[in-house]
Amino acid sequence: MNAAPVCIEICPNCSLSVRGAQLFFASACIVPCGVAAFLALRGFWPVLPFAGLELLLLGWALQRSLERRFHRQTIVVTDADVSIESRERSRCAQVVFPRHWAQVKLRRSAARLHPSRLTIESHGRQCELGSFLTEEERRGLALRLQRVIGRVNESPSWP
Repeated sequence: MNAAPVCIEICPNCSLSVRGAQLFFASACIVPCGVAAFLALRGFWPVLPFAGLELLLLGWALQRSLERRFHRQTIVVTDADVSIESRERSRCAQVVFPRHWAQVKLRRSAARLHPSRLTIESHGRQCELGSFLTEEERRGLALRLQRVIGRVNESPSWP
């Protein structure tokens, strides 16, 4: 039976636009710069490097947050293979597992506050999926992949 491949694309929810991040950063700079300037004029000039460090750290965190919008994972399930392509900007990595030996595993974290890990495994290799998803989204993806891929050495019915 040659069914059409199932393609699932996942990406993080990045609702903050570049323009929104710029406006947020500019507005967040007003208070620390104003307070630092006021205190520097009063003779407490050592405040200036700390204010600069605070703004530098905020800028770095915003940049890292904006970089997430370029992260994508595409899972393609065919009769024979499970292919996972991970993209991050210009970097691309692809892992292919034989479908009949692939296992979908959702593992709880040892620490209570850490997220679970969703992996596809086969023959001693594994690939983590959806590290940027919420717990609920990760569980839903795991159930969908288990239905589509099936159990080890099993051919599930196609949706």
